[in-house]
Parts: sequence; C-alpha cells; structure tokens
Amino acid sequence: MDHSGLITLLPTIIVLAAAIITHRPVASLILGALVGIILTSPKNILGTFSEISLEVMQDPQIGWVIVVCGLMGSLFYLLMATGSVNAFTQAMSKKANTRKKSLLITWFLGLTMFLDDYLNAIVIGNSMKKVTDKFKVSRSMLAYIVDSTAAPTCVLVPISTWAIYFSAIIESTEYVAPGEGMKYYVMAIPFMFYPIIALILVPLVAIGRFPLIGPMKKEEMEATNNFQNKSSDDLLKEEKKSSASIWGFILPIVMLIFISWINDIDLLRGIIATLIIVVPSMILLKIINMNNACDAILDGFKVMIPPLMIVVAAFMFKNVNDQLGLSEYVIETVTPYLSPEMFPVIVFISMAFMSFATASNWGIYVIIIPIVMPLGIALGVPIPLIIGAVLSASSFGSHACFYTDATVLAAQASGVDTMKHALTQFPYALVAAIAASLSYVAYAYIVV
Repeated sequence: MDHSGLITLLPTIIVLAAAIITHRPVASLILGALVGIILTSPKNILGTFSEISLEVMQDPQIGWVIVVCGLMGSLFYLLMATGSVNAFTQAMSKKANTRKKSLLITWFLGLTMFLDDYLNAIVIGNSMKKVTDKFKVSRSMLAYIVDSTAAPTCVLVPISTWAIYFSAIIESTEYVAPGEGMKYYVMAIPFMFYPIIALILVPLVAIGRFPLIGPMKKEEMEATNNFQNKSSDDLLKEEKKSSASIWGFILPIVMLIFISWINDIDLLRGIIATLIIVVPSMILLKIINMNNACDAILDGFKVMIPPLMIVVAAFMFKNVNDQLGLSEYVIETVTPYLSPEMFPVIVFISMAFMSFATASNWGIYVIIIPIVMPLGIALGVPIPLIIGAVLSASSFGSHACFYTDATVLAAQASGVDTMKHALTQFPYALVAAIAASLSYVAYAYIVV
C-alpha cells in the first residue's frame, strides 16, 4: 500500500491536535499510533499494535531510558530523604535573594550540567523549584529555563552524550574519515544557531529584557498575584532549616558526572556505580537508615513511571511514522527546492519538523544524516555548516516537542503538567527557531 503524500502527516496532525485539546499526551500518542496502524495495516490493527508494543519495550534504547531515569529518580529521592536537597536549596536561597537572581542561577546551573540532558533536567528542576517558589516564579517559567538549558547546552559541549552519539554517526558516513567525527562536530558548533540563540534568550527572559509572551504571561501573572495563596515571606518562614550538609548533595552529583565521564559518558554505568557507593556510605555514616534508604529508592523510581509512559508512547508513535515513511516523504518534498544558499535553512526547518513530529531527537538521524550529507556536499555546502543545521534541528525537536523525553522530564522535575510546560515554552522555542532560520539564510548568502 502506497502511503506517499500528505496522508503520512495525518497521524502527526491528530496527535498534536489531541494533545493540545485534551492535555493528555499518552492518550494522544496512542491515538496517533492507532491512526497510523489503520493506514498501514487496516486488516490487522490489534496484531500490529501488539507487535509494535513488544518491539518498543524490547528496544535497548527504551530500556536504557527507563533504567537511567528511574535510578536518577531514586538517587534524587535518596538525597531528599537525607536532607541534602534541602541544604542545597537553602544555600542557593542565600545567593538567589531576588527573583531575577533565582532565575539566572537556575540558568547558570543548567549550563554546568552539560554531560547529559536527562541529568540536567532532573537535577536542576528538582533542586531549584523551592528557590524559585519563594519569589513567586511560576513552575512553567522554571520548566522553561530547565528545558532550555538541557539539550541546547549538551549539544554545544563536545564532552556530552550528544557529542559522542552524533560524532559516531558523522564518522559512519563516507565523507568523514575514521577518527575525525569529533573534529567535525567541534567545527560545527559555531553553526548550531538554534541552541545558541535558545540559551541566550533565557537570561533575557529572566531579567525582563525579552517580554512574556503567550500562555507564559498568564502563568507568571497568576504566580505573582497569588502563589499558592502565600506571600514570599510565608514561604521563607515555612522552610525548615536542614542539618544536612550541602556536600551531601554536591558530592553524589559530581561522582555521577565523573564516573559517567570515565566510562565513555555512559550515564547508566554512572548512576549504578554512584548508588552502589552512596547508599552504603550514607547508611554507615548514619545519615539515613537502611529502611528509609530502600523506601526512598523505590519511591524515586516509582515517581518516574508517569513521564516514562509518555516516552514509551512516543517511541510507539515514531515506529508507526517510520512505517508510513514520514522521513522519506519530507526529504522528497524539500529536495527540489534545495540550493547552496537555501540548503542550510531548508535542512534546519524540515529536520526540525521531523524531530518535533516524531519526538525522535536521535533515532531518525541515523537515517537522515547519510542522506543529507551527500546532498549538501554536492551543492558545495561546507560539512560543518551541514552538521550545524542538522544538530540545530535535533536540538529544537528535543526542546520544543510536546511529548519528547526532555520536555517530559523537565516538566516532571519542575512540578508542572507536561502539556502546560510544552504550551508555555513553545512560543520561545519558536522565536529561537525563527531567529536561527534567518541566521542560516543570512550566513549562506554572505559566505556560501
């Protein structure tokens, strides 16, 4: 059955419409997957749905995400149970003594968590929400800052999970010599216009240099007028002084980063090793007893299950889109319009749409990069510029998609509904995307 044409976009349109109307991303994604299955296998809907479900749950990447995110939740709940998170919050409160400072410190801390976007979102969101609460910052604003310093930061730093993954894909093409994938990745960083602009936009929003727009304006007004019906002073009084040390928070996080780093930036090995070291150490030092430690680990894992359900549903939806040939349709549609000047911006826009539609910031690029690279090289476009445009698109997808893992984790860590976070953040992501598009056009006409 030939599914070429606009029909390939139907499941994506249905998912986006349903998510916006119902604010239920899991149900919306499953609905979109079912629509796609009806288009591809109308005579075997139940069988195909079952096969896709099993295939997704057996996917090593899904298993990695579930274990890493679950254990990250366990580590954070353990640190909360010992009072270490509270100690960190109090220390940050002394530095962040104004609303603007609380937001800027959140942004700065996000820049320091460059190893992985999951680590970034979970740690910064959970540790800073009490600080921003004191200054009547909406949870939506916090989630925006957390999400904006997750993927956009990681993609710009060549010692991150993003850099390792994409440099390997770049190296797998015949246009980059073995061992030079990272070299070209670094050369492409100045051309990753979207993450650069998205990161610059955050402090401008934080200090009021860029206006509140869209649903975010309403969220901030409501938070300012009546944050949980309590004044900032009331919230300050309610904060109990923690006897725990701030180092009880910092050392496990540093340990996690270091162990992951020396294990080829493998966050799974890092979080397992960190828990193996931290849990017995805390029990031996009588910071926490064994029963409370076990309860915290289980509670932390359980709290990650709802956002992980969205990630699993998103992978099912991506699987259906792959069967429909969405990637091929988009590439075939934009190819006739390619020129040396327009190539970077067309690649950025079309691939950004692909990432947004499929919630796949990594998977689809295994297919796309080997296709896009020869097209750009044939047109005489520099390889770093090609890579920069593609990585910018991937960063946009991670940042802006309503049901991507980074969006879900940033919302969960910040204590806000996923769809509320997605809808309040999207106008700012769109502003950065438009600015990035104009930057690609300007650069291409001036240089290329």
